[in-house]
Amino acid sequence: MSLAAEGTRSMVVSPHYLASEAGSVILERGGNAFDAAVAVSACLAVVYPHMTGLGGDSFWLLHDGGEGKVAAYNASGRSGAGVSRSLFEGEERIPVRGARSAITVPGMVDGWDAVLRRYGRLTLGEVLEPAIRHAENGFPLSRDQHATTLERLELLRGMPVTRDIYVPGGRVPAAGERFTQKLLGRSLRKLAETGRDGFYQGELARNVTGYLEKNGGLLTMEDFAGHRGEWVEPLMGSYRGLELYQLPPNSQGFTGIMVPHILEHFDFRAIRHGSYEYYHLLVEALKLAFADRNRVLTDPDFADIPVKRLISKAYCRELAEAIDPMGSRPFDSVSLGSDTAYAAVVDEEGNAASFIQSLYFEFGSAVTAGDTGILLQNRGSFFSLDPGHVNRLEPRKRTFHTLMPAMACREGKPYLLYGTQGGEGQPQTQAALLTRMVDYGMNPQEAVSAPRWVWGRTWGEETQELKVESRVEPEVLEALSRAGHRVKPVAPFDGVVGHAHAIKISGAGRLEGGTDPRCDGAAVGR
Repeated sequence: MSLAAEGTRSMVVSPHYLASEAGSVILERGGNAFDAAVAVSACLAVVYPHMTGLGGDSFWLLHDGGEGKVAAYNASGRSGAGVSRSLFEGEERIPVRGARSAITVPGMVDGWDAVLRRYGRLTLGEVLEPAIRHAENGFPLSRDQHATTLERLELLRGMPVTRDIYVPGGRVPAAGERFTQKLLGRSLRKLAETGRDGFYQGELARNVTGYLEKNGGLLTMEDFAGHRGEWVEPLMGSYRGLELYQLPPNSQGFTGIMVPHILEHFDFRAIRHGSYEYYHLLVEALKLAFADRNRVLTDPDFADIPVKRLISKAYCRELAEAIDPMGSRPFDSVSLGSDTAYAAVVDEEGNAASFIQSLYFEFGSAVTAGDTGILLQNRGSFFSLDPGHVNRLEPRKRTFHTLMPAMACREGKPYLLYGTQGGEGQPQTQAALLTRMVDYGMNPQEAVSAPRWVWGRTWGEETQELKVESRVEPEVLEALSRAGHRVKPVAPFDGVVGHAHAIKISGAGRLEGGTDPRCDGAAVGR
């Protein structure tokens, strides 16, 4: 049995132990879950810089223990006002690296400001302190950053500024070696002094957009000044008596409700966990949800997206009835990036934050904006250049977004907070975590640590595969292959299946946290 971390007052989970520690420190200093969540988010921007940062986006689900309501914030950026398909005429797709891939305004800092203004108790400067300290004084380089740097070494060596930070002297820093980010630390200090406006209208904005202008980029000072995230009404569904919450489009969060609505028509008491039936059923349910997602998902300001119908119980029953228990449904998915950081925080006041953030690809666009130390995301590279595509590139538009934090409540109070890194894998792992904790009674650590899979293809792969950890029983893998799945066993605890984390809030104030052994994270309870 995998033991979950325990607490009675608070719990923090994240993919890096220093970020989890930062959240716990802020709680000790009198902050609430929302202050701690922003501290975790900012710290991840420093200690997991290949996955997330100030140049990326985030999405937030927040439960206010006082009001007893779940709120959602969409901190994703729009394409520039002058960015149109005509700028990429003759190209097959938008570049995935370089200045011309950084075509959406980063929403991260706006998200921090929004959360703290509505719910926070501390100042931005106070919650940024751990991140600033780690940036300026250094921290032990994570195993994941070391491995990812090796994988992308040639890319990084070819990028001005970025190479000097991430491969200093042309050498990949060793795991555990002290790694500092002086330029990013200076930008964080400037942000602590000037707040949100300094990032979108002040010196930081001028430095970022000035660098882009000199290097062929397309975002302008006006694009940054015009950026606003938004509070949105979370989507709501149910599963086995729990209320499920997800972000609405442009997030793929509605798939995190569709799939449980499909699965609730099956009796998991008659399905052994880890069996062929278990894996096959979840994969087929996810394919059905992905088919609708790929057809409709984009910025809802630019398209009529029938979310209510898609997550309706009646429609999901029809999908459940379409699953062949013995055969794999042919389906051509999309190719997505998969590098993300999910985290969650709960406190003793009943406040809870489930949030996720990303640069899209590892190291994002690979462009560090001059002397700011800020890596810029390449999320906009997922826009289509096909004028008939629902997610076609248009000015001031938000793209189809994979980020989707999850929360499940019981009688209006947070019960489960869960999510994962992984692009296409996010709804897949969420389905695994939910069924494992609800149907099979696993604690969060057991649910996270159990063998996982990811179906589809990551960016650049030609074929769709069902990547399954080789810890799964051989006869189960054989049965999946016979059913038509293209099975590819991967190493036990392989990061390809993502970095998942979860918190369970039981009665009598008992908190349990699970963090993924596939990453550098920690669950910290108090």
